[in-house]
Amino acid sequence: MAVWPAWELREHGSVTSWYAVRLDLPDGGRIDVLAVVAGGGVSIEEVRAQPPLSLGDLTALADWIEEPLLEATGVDSRSPYEHLGAPADRHPPAWPRGVEGWRLVAEEYRAAQTEGVDPVYAVMCATGRSRRRSLKLIAGARDAGFLTPRHARG
Repeated sequence: MAVWPAWELREHGSVTSWYAVRLDLPDGGRIDVLAVVAGGGVSIEEVRAQPPLSLGDLTALADWIEEPLLEATGVDSRSPYEHLGAPADRHPPAWPRGVEGWRLVAEEYRAAQTEGVDPVYAVMCATGRSRRRSLKLIAGARDAGFLTPRHARG
């Protein structure tokens, strides 16, 4: 695997870096990836593969390149979301319903704000729910008075 820096963005004390990654496969195939490294994790922006990747291989691509890419770039692989779990777990953790659930959502939301990470993503990770469902939980926590209103409606 070969890694080249593409560009870097520094903002508010954090760094987001893009890298060009090339994987030469044993069968003569090649995968070119534009990967983003931020917060100790890897995201994929663009993929070009010859021959084309199967859907299963495409979903596993980030896992294939994450450790070697982080090692090559010298980035700490500890994510600010590490303690939260992954939002895409097949079996979301049990989450209390009603007032108790909204209280816990509010705690996760405020803790993420304090840590300077995306509070919606933190709720997604904690609950194992999609972005849409997490936003509904956050709205429920606001309606129940656990979070301040987003803005005054006129």
